Amino acid sequence: MSESAGETSYDLVIIGAGPTGLFAAYYAGFRGLSMAVVDSLPEAGGQVTAMYPEKMIYDVGGFAEVRGRDLVRGLLDQAAPFKPVYLLGRKAEKLESVEGGVIITLDGGQVLRAGAVLITAGIGEFTPRPLPAGDGWLGRGMVHFVPSLKAHEGQHVVVVGGGDSAFDWVLALHPVAASVTLVHRRAKFRAAESIVRQARELGVRIVTDAEVTRFLDRDGALAEVEIQVKGAEPEVLRADTVVAALGFTADLGPIESWGLQIDHRAIAVDSTMATPRERVYAAGDVAAYPGKVKLIATGFGEAATAVNNIAVMLDPEAHLFPGHSSNAE
Repeated sequence: MSESAGETSYDLVIIGAGPTGLFAAYYAGFRGLSMAVVDSLPEAGGQVTAMYPEKMIYDVGGFAEVRGRDLVRGLLDQAAPFKPVYLLGRKAEKLESVEGGVIITLDGGQVLRAGAVLITAGIGEFTPRPLPAGDGWLGRGMVHFVPSLKAHEGQHVVVVGGGDSAFDWVLALHPVAASVTLVHRRAKFRAAESIVRQARELGVRIVTDAEVTRFLDRDGALAEVEIQVKGAEPEVLRADTVVAALGFTADLGPIESWGLQIDHRAIAVDSTMATPRERVYAAGDVAAYPGKVKLIATGFGEAATAVNNIAVMLDPEAHLFPGHSSNAE
């Protein structure tokens, strides 16, 4: 890393601080590269931190199961010895090619010069779909995600939605909440049948063909919600918290204007994870190639492939194969 008037220089700028980006930061350090990690979210971890920090993940090598927040903490600890610079709550707005590198301009005008850029933006910026009756209640009793289960200990919780995320929150909250009720506007669910069955077997009340129509407060705090079941009279449920798990919309934001080959929010790459634009690479869910499987484990391998190829691109005398990390002193 070096600084000059108005800009900071790095060997590599990683755009996206999800699991793939965090592993790329470790691997860049392992290859002796200086790096900055940029993310529009205020915390590292991407979707894992924002959407399912308490959820168990079962398909990461070496872990029979690992909680989302623990995986992120481990990735941060793994990269920490190499001192990544985290620029969180910042958006990469502009990408320009210059001789010997690229320049990235962040919102607010900060300028980063880099030898290469690795885009690990996942699905991009995501915006939760709104619950109309909850307008004005976000942060006052309504949430879209559950960063901490402990915060809802002993509460009456109403989860709105019918997808996997809604049922994941139901199953996670059931052991700690005083009660959990799921409300879904249809009779059929988008969630996997196995987790719907699991919720039913736990005795969770599931109300279908129903919508939340009103939030009711007591002394300024959420106390109840009114629901309208199709063909029935309105019903009032106790509710200290409403989890609006209605899905989200996503887009790549400014990245879409960077002259990359993009289809369905995915960036085309070759076997080195390079895009057609010189010095720009992509890895993780945002990268696309024939036969791609979107898994965290896949992203880790793609991050290593990208960084090793970037190291050689920056220094043609470097070896593509870096040696085994177990041999590092």
